[in-house]
Amino acid sequence: MQSPVSVIIPCYRCADTIERAVESVIVQTLPPKEILLVEDCSDDKGVALASMSRLQQNFQGKASIRIIPLKKNSGPGGARNVGWDEAQQPYLAFLDADDSWHPRKLEIQYQWMESHPEVALTGHPSVLIESGKSIPVLPEQLKARPISGYSLLISNCFPTRSVMLRREIAYRFDPAKRYAEDYLLWLRIVLGGKSAWLLELPLAYSYKADFGAKGLTGNLWKMEIGELDTYRRVCKDGMIPRTVHLGLSLLSLLKYLRRLILVYFQRI
Repeated sequence: MQSPVSVIIPCYRCADTIERAVESVIVQTLPPKEILLVEDCSDDKGVALASMSRLQQNFQGKASIRIIPLKKNSGPGGARNVGWDEAQQPYLAFLDADDSWHPRKLEIQYQWMESHPEVALTGHPSVLIESGKSIPVLPEQLKARPISGYSLLISNCFPTRSVMLRREIAYRFDPAKRYAEDYLLWLRIVLGGKSAWLLELPLAYSYKADFGAKGLTGNLWKMEIGELDTYRRVCKDGMIPRTVHLGLSLLSLLKYLRRLILVYFQRI
């Protein structure tokens, strides 16, 4: 049995991690009907694309893996949009090429959303897995709670690797944004009147810190600019008043200073 879910994985220079990500989808207790690997024009002389092709061949007969090579680098938001447009299932789940899932993630999340048709988006906590550590044991009971627009404005509780949503949602990732493009989409969905819930189970895993690590998430200032731009855009959309925009921007800057201090002490 398969779930009517399209899993979208944007891939950029992902040869070292894509196998772990795809395998975590393949071993799902309720696997998806399709996996879309969007190769975002990696500048690695075809190494990432070759890795994806090997996975497609190795798992032939076990999963429907489609590779979508882009001719121009579009960033994570643009790559996800391409996968979104190509997806054939009513539910979409997002995973980054350097992250992974708990084996029961799709089973739990899809079945919960199927029994709550009024909910447009769900997410759940994500856990940082350090070298040599095993995944945490899931709590026996599933707890879920609605997320209001204002609580989401204060804190983004939906890491992209945790999100499942209904394909028919009209909003899309802003392809022009390279930072906080996911946060902007979640806010537009929720502030636009759609229902979003948090399933309080740690069903996704990352392998580097959300800030202070090397790579895309390591550039703290660009991340901060991305968040401030997100608040500016939802204010411009008329979804929040200017006074709220100002307060959120000040709060964001205070959080940024806190992150700088934490990173400083981590390094020393």
